[in-house]
Parts: sequence; structure tokens; C-alpha cells
Amino acid sequence: MSTNGRSEQGRSSSHFAWFATCPKGIEALLAHELDTLGATAVRETVAGVHFEGPLAAGYRACLWSRLANRVLLPLATVDAGDADQLYAGLKSLDWREWLEVRQTFAIDFSGQNRAIRNTQFGAQRSKDAVVDWFQERLGRRPSVEKRDPDLRFNIRLAKDRAMVALDMVGGSLHRRGYRSEAGAAPLKENLAAAILLRADWPGMAARGGALIDPMCGSGTLLLEGAMMAADIAPALERRRFGFEAWRGHNAPQWQAILSDARGRAERGRARQLPEIRGYDADGRVVRRAQENIARLGLERSVRVVRKSLAELRRPTHLPIPEGLIVCNPPYGERLGEKESLRYLYRELGEAMKREFGEWQAAIFTSDIELGRAIGLRSHRQYKLFNGALPSSLLLFELRDNRLTDQAPASAGAAQPENASGSEPAAPVALTEGATMFANRLRKNRRRLNAWVKREGIECYRLYDADMPEYAVAVDLYGSRVHVAEYRAPAGVDPDAASRRLDEVLSALPEALGVASADIACKVRQRQRGSEQYTRQGSRGEYLSVREGQVKLLVNLHDYLDTGLFLDHRPLRQRIAAEARGRDFLNLFCYTGAATVHAAVGGARSTTSVDLSNTYLGWLRKNLAHNGLAENRNHIVRSDCLAWLQQGGDDFDLIMLDPPSFSNSRAVKDSFDVQRDHDTLVRAAMSRLRPGGQLYFSNNRRGFRLTPELAEEFDCQDITRETLDPDFVRNPKIHVCFSLRHRGGGPQ
Repeated sequence: MSTNGRSEQGRSSSHFAWFATCPKGIEALLAHELDTLGATAVRETVAGVHFEGPLAAGYRACLWSRLANRVLLPLATVDAGDADQLYAGLKSLDWREWLEVRQTFAIDFSGQNRAIRNTQFGAQRSKDAVVDWFQERLGRRPSVEKRDPDLRFNIRLAKDRAMVALDMVGGSLHRRGYRSEAGAAPLKENLAAAILLRADWPGMAARGGALIDPMCGSGTLLLEGAMMAADIAPALERRRFGFEAWRGHNAPQWQAILSDARGRAERGRARQLPEIRGYDADGRVVRRAQENIARLGLERSVRVVRKSLAELRRPTHLPIPEGLIVCNPPYGERLGEKESLRYLYRELGEAMKREFGEWQAAIFTSDIELGRAIGLRSHRQYKLFNGALPSSLLLFELRDNRLTDQAPASAGAAQPENASGSEPAAPVALTEGATMFANRLRKNRRRLNAWVKREGIECYRLYDADMPEYAVAVDLYGSRVHVAEYRAPAGVDPDAASRRLDEVLSALPEALGVASADIACKVRQRQRGSEQYTRQGSRGEYLSVREGQVKLLVNLHDYLDTGLFLDHRPLRQRIAAEARGRDFLNLFCYTGAATVHAAVGGARSTTSVDLSNTYLGWLRKNLAHNGLAENRNHIVRSDCLAWLQQGGDDFDLIMLDPPSFSNSRAVKDSFDVQRDHDTLVRAAMSRLRPGGQLYFSNNRRGFRLTPELAEEFDCQDITRETLDPDFVRNPKIHVCFSLRHRGGGPQ
């Protein structure tokens, strides 16, 4: 370093000392890259790399570095113990070596010490020193231009010294020129390049491997991968470089380097590149990605289509044994978002293993806990920074990599006796009543067995107060059992009711071959208002079960209900079959099981409305668990009637499943389905398009539809059609109606 006021390297130098900045965590990658570009004396430091070489080395770093933020040419070092010393040191330099008075300039100032604690103040004093130097010597001063100056100087303050450097690029190298600022994604281009280099994408591409990003956003990872495969210099599309206005610029040498890069890019675009594909559920960002691809002229090689994670499949024409799944999944800052994203990450892990079991994967996340929720073993991890945000890059060998149970796994009907891993209890002597109850369970199971196997049913009702003295409902959720005891009438001896419940619980393990730990038991009673949302426990255990083509999360312990109304199974499957290409509305959506069925069934959009934050959070988990994005599956917290009366979009398919009664504090008036359903159904029908279908269901015993509704609309009672064999003994579990507009639709 120089003493105060001495220039470190001048225009006549044939060998220069350089400094390239980069995001923290990729210094070693940048050092290796610069070495391959002909740099010498390469030395890493925090967030940057020092190197040496001729002017051509600096040019090549500016044009070819995929990792650097800036390439700086150090000019001088001055004392800067305080602002006055900084000013004097900068004013002692001969600024005519680098800057002409007719040129514009800008100062980028970083760092602080005990006297200079504000970077804006440091930049201001530095600017004053430069313009005062010219004013005193030439009687004129250069202009400051912050946005697009001819020359940009970088001043880095460390303790009591300040290094002055020329920014050879004139801005950050991560801006390649193919991405509009309006569509900028959180992942910077040079960080995307670092992710691909850590995952050895260039090696895979050379061997003919493929690159797929299942949540590609604006396509940054795909385009950086394509530029590597096509040998396209990352800065080739930059409009200008800072050194072009520098007095030491060697234009012929630069043009030769630039011409060589253009030739390599032209030959690379003409080659057959590896398969590079991207998917995203958001049509807007897909269009943005396609625009970015077009700017680089890579439409023939990089393809992006709208597709959710739930639809991720290995392309059938890809017999390629090697490839890379690379992804920067979303992360949530709020607790509820993080809880639902755990299931999205798990779905990502399942899809990677299922569809790309022989490939490699690279997942970049700012939340290592979400990364672990993928459920696969990462053989290598790197600490990186996305701006100031600490992040992790997880690398996976998908071959011989087994999914773990870090996130809820599906409790398939064909699994062993229990999903929790507990051993079934040893046989115990049953009382006469318990034996009778166990025999009824076995009988019911034999009766339903053929239907269960034929339809692939995983969750169903096995017993529903078949014997009045044993007033419980027994539901199977895969290999788990949920028992709901109906509250005994006032005249029933509490001791007798308690004894019978004990007999139920003692009979279940022997009759069903389950462990006592896999049985959840609750006392049911009428719930009013917010009581229906009140937690009964705090285990936070969500079990993943399958229904048709979807996976749903149930909680057997913490709430009165499990999150899945089993009696609505046929209606949900009907909605799934009718949803393709239609806009679906789910009113009083609960945990959104019907919404997930509609979305997986191909609905153009879904909208789910409920007043409960608890249930809407549950819906978010269910969507994420099926790899479904919220941009096409809208979630609305509102009173349903008030929301309908506000007006808005219309729908082709509507499910209306209100509670029998509600007096929630969030709503001014109480709701009684018998009393108020006429107004509610009419409001819902006002949002139904001509030719559309509304399903209205409720579980009010003795419910009667008003004659006026039956007269005004094409109304059919389809209750029997919406009861599966597990509920035929209790046909009053719900009523269900199909409603359509008569004639031309709503008036």
C-alpha cells in the first residue's frame, strides 16, 4: 500500500493489482474462476478476492466472471482517521490520471470508523475533495451523476485507512442484462451461478445431463445454467462498462476480447444444448421467464411452462440417466407460512425421489429447518448469503436416498398395523360387553372390506353408535383410530357411561390390531361460536392421509374435529371429477379438503372463504402438502354471507357447507342454517355462472329446504348419492342438494 497521497498504479503500468468483490460464502469459487481466466497471485479475503494480471485480465474478469459483484482497480490508499483527514488525503491525489473535468463521476462509499459513522457523509466528503481539487487547479469542476456516471469510484474505509479504486464495470456484475428490473427475483444472478457451480452443473452438462427447476420463478437458475452450457459470457449483454470512459482504457484490446466472446456465444447457441426446463404455478412469472429467455436468444434450448409442483413429472422423452434438479423454494417470514411451507418442502422431496431417483438435486433455502423438512439426506451443505440473509445450499444424491419421517408421511391403508411405530398391546381378557363391541367392529370391517380395497379408501367410519349402549363413533385414519364419544343423555348413569367407554378402549386394540397409543379419544358435545375452533390439546401432530388423488392432513388429538369430514367424501370426489377448467368456490371451507380435490382435479382457480384463521392455516398446509401454489388457490378470511354480498367474480362450481348453528363473536348476528339458509343460498347462487353447479350441504337434523328455493332454482336432493357404504346406517349424517339456474341463469 502507498503512503498518504501516493498513487498505487498508473496508466502506464503493464501489470495491475485487482480486487473482485462477491457475496460472502463464494470466495473460493471466485478465486478458482479468476485463476482459469488467467489471473495470478490470487488471494481470498472476506467477500472478495485479490488478484494480479495485465489489463486483459481485468477485462476478462469483467466480461466472463459469473460470480463477482464488481471488479475494482485500486488506485491509492489514504489516511482517514476522521473526515478532515479523509478529505485531505483524497485531495492530495492527482485526479487527472483517472478523471477529466468534462466527465461525470459518482462515489460509492462503504465502511465506517470511530469518526466516520455514516456512509452518506463519507461519500459527501469524498465528493467534495474531488471537485475541490479540480476547482482549485482548473477553475472548473466535474459533475456528479449518481445513476449513470462516466466513471464510478469505490472508496472502502477500514479502520483509519481508505482505499480508492476505479469500478471497472460501473455497477454490479450480477445484472446480466437479460432480466428487467421490474421482474427482479430475490435470487441474484451471480448467486444462482454459484449454486450451479457448487452442484457441478457444468460437468453434468458436458456429459449430456439435464437441468430442471420445478419452481423456476423468472428463470434465473435456468438461464445461468444455459449460459454456462452455451459458453456465453455473462456480461456480454451489458450496455456499457465503466472502464470505457477511463483514460487508461485500451479499446483495441477490449474489442478483441469482446469479439472472441461473441463468436463463442454464437457457436454455443447453435449447438444442441442439454435439456433445460422450468415450471412455475404463477403464469405471470412464467411469462416473465419466457421474456428473459427470449432476450438471450435461448428459446430453442430453454423451455418454461406453467405447472404446479403437484404436476411435476419426469419428461417421458428424457431417458437421460443424469441430471440436476435445482430449486430456490419460497420461504415464509410469518409462523403460519413456515408451518405450511414444511409440507411444500416435503412434497418437493417426495417428487424429487419419485420422479428423479437417479439424479442430483441442489436446494437453496434461507431456512435450514425447511430444508430438513424435505426428508432426504443431504450429503453436502454450503453456507451462503442471499444479500444479507444467511442461507444454505443443500446437495442431494437421490440414488439410494430414502425419505425419512421428518415431515408427516402418508399413513397408507396398506401399511403395517400402526404408523406410529408402537407395538400393539398384549391381549387382555375382555369383559362380556367389550367382547360384544369387538365382535361388532370385526363384523363391520368385513362388511366394508371389499369396498375399501376396491375404492382405495384409507379413512372411513367403522362404527357409529350401532349399539345404543356404546354411543361412540369409531373412524379409521390409515392405521390410526379416532374415537368420538357422544355425550350421554342426562338420565344415563355417568359411571355406566364411563365403564362402557373403558370397554370400547379395551376392545379396539384386540379387534383392530392397533396399539393403545394409536387411539385418540374425545367426548363430543355441541359447540357454539369460537368453541368449535378451540384446541383440545397441543400435540401439534398432523397425520397425512390419502383420499383419491390428494393428500390431506388430519389432527386426531388437538381439536374436536380431525380436519376431515368423512361423510363428505363422495361429494369431494364429485367436485374433483367436475372441476377441470372451472372456477371453484368453497364457502365455509373448513380445512379446504374440497378445495384441494378441485385444484388437483384441474380447476382453473379455487377460492376458499372462512372466518377461522385456524382452518385457513390448515388449508394452507393442505395446499402445500399437495404442491399447490396459492396464486391460483385464493384464500379469503371473511364472513361468507358478507363476502358474497360484496359482489365480485363469478364461479362455475360452488360448495356451500355452512354449520348448523354459529354465534361467532366476529359476526354481529348468530347463524341458524334452517332459519337463514334461504338468504345464504340466494347470495351464493348470485355468484354462480349460467350452466354452473352449486352443492349445498349441512348436517342439521330434520332440515327442510324452503319451497321458494326449490321453485326458483333447478334443485335436486342428492343426499343418498353422497353417502358411501360407511354411512348408509346413518343417512341423517347430512343432507345435500344440487342447485342450478333455471333457463338463462341468474337474473
